[in-house]
Amino acid sequence: MLHRLGQGLRAVLAFATSPDLDLAGRYLTQRELAAFTRMSRADQLHSLNVLRSVLRAEPAAPAVLTAAALLHDVGKSRYHLAVWQKTLAVLMLRFAPGLSQKLSHEESFSKWRALFVVRRNHPKWSGELLRECGSDTVVIWLAENHHGDAKHYRDHKYISLLTTLQAADSSY
Repeated sequence: MLHRLGQGLRAVLAFATSPDLDLAGRYLTQRELAAFTRMSRADQLHSLNVLRSVLRAEPAAPAVLTAAALLHDVGKSRYHLAVWQKTLAVLMLRFAPGLSQKLSHEESFSKWRALFVVRRNHPKWSGELLRECGSDTVVIWLAENHHGDAKHYRDHKYISLLTTLQAADSSY
């Protein structure tokens, strides 16, 4: 719970911090960087922190992992949410997962359900946007599966990249 409160506080204070676009530009193509800049400032800062965490864990991280660290949440740029909406979505998922799932169906997208729809569908949307950018298929797979249960992918060729990304993502 403290971790989630910290995330919310960082998001609220994001207006006072400029994202390091030079750092992001070292790991992204021009089209990917353009997509990155369409993310909210809070999501850009989060993604840069995920990148830094990946680099601490793996100083020689492969390019597909560093790009995925920066772009795993790019799907959220389709519908920007307020901090309170993101917080409510996370809390509902934790304390009322059935209701959260029920409210998250994309076909029932409405303003009051947006927080649940974005939470559930942003990995899929990230993949769609990354395909439009011409991103590497591994970057796309990592973004699409960053909220998935790693146990389901234990025999997958890129499981170690996914678990590194998930660990870095959950730390911020």
